[in-house]
Amino acid sequence: METDHEVVVGDARDLASLPDDSVELVVTSPPYPMIELWDETFAALDDGVADALAAGEGERAFESMHAVLDAVWDEVARVLVKGGVACVNVGDATRTLDRFRVYHNHARVAAALAERGLEPLPDVVWRKPANSAAKFMGSGTLPPNAYVTLEHEYVLVFRNGPRRSFEPGAEQRYGAAYFWEERNEWFSDVWTDVRGVGQDLDDAARERSGAYPFEIPYRLVCMYSVYGDRVLDPFWGTGTTTLAAMAAGRDSVGVEIDPELVEAFEDRVERVPDLSRRVVERRLREHAVFVKERRAAGDPPAYEATRYDTRVVTEGERAIRLYAVNDVEATESAYVAIHEPVASMPDG
Repeated sequence: METDHEVVVGDARDLASLPDDSVELVVTSPPYPMIELWDETFAALDDGVADALAAGEGERAFESMHAVLDAVWDEVARVLVKGGVACVNVGDATRTLDRFRVYHNHARVAAALAERGLEPLPDVVWRKPANSAAKFMGSGTLPPNAYVTLEHEYVLVFRNGPRRSFEPGAEQRYGAAYFWEERNEWFSDVWTDVRGVGQDLDDAARERSGAYPFEIPYRLVCMYSVYGDRVLDPFWGTGTTTLAAMAAGRDSVGVEIDPELVEAFEDRVERVPDLSRRVVERRLREHAVFVKERRAAGDPPAYEATRYDTRVVTEGERAIRLYAVNDVEATESAYVAIHEPVASMPDG
């Protein structure tokens, strides 16, 4: 199996290279309004942002930044197929301009997506603990003027109309099944374990991109797409969504305004075969532990998998087939990932 991965240097407010109804899934994490890291980015795209910040007008700055993002959501709604899903990772911000307050980015983005006709589905909250020992704000241990520390972000999930339909037994869908225990973990509304597989990013790249953990886009790609689907990330950054799509065996397209970040991606691509195999072997190994525990409890899974020497809980899992990337070839503006099916459960 081969998957195609296009990377475009450009402004996501105009996805001219993508026709209408051309992607099945959007997985992205935009720059967060009212986070100082992104002030210059937003100001470069809208003069009103810099004016509002300089004047200390927090609400106007917040809305001006989101107006920039709104143009991207217009394009997302245009290119997403009927029944396609958009997953947007976004965090709220606390800041003092005219006064200290929280800026609810997740609520503003959710409203923008709904205004464009996308339908909200249950979202995910994931923990992003602060590392500082002195992380609490306000008056410390004295009431009433301390503030709760923001240690979570949201994955907003929206669908473009009614859910997609497939032919009975569609191979691309049943092969892309996830295990029962993964379903129970991934479709929980609170994720506390998403540190998972590392990104292998150096500190400078992480600071410039605000990249999210690999495990987040990888889960979302597996949850909301099937083999043969195309995944879009309009805020591509260091390409974490593309890495997740490669590891999950889906096509992808990323749009990034900073050409230096795109150039740096070549170093990350070299690690994709190892990354993808580690991810697949981890999933199979964890499933083997799950089956062993079920057997020990006297409740073995009811079905035999058709491609692996293991049992599964539901009939829908029987045809699951996981792929690892064997090689990645670079073309003029894209990458082709060559996948091979992982044929057996890992030893141990």
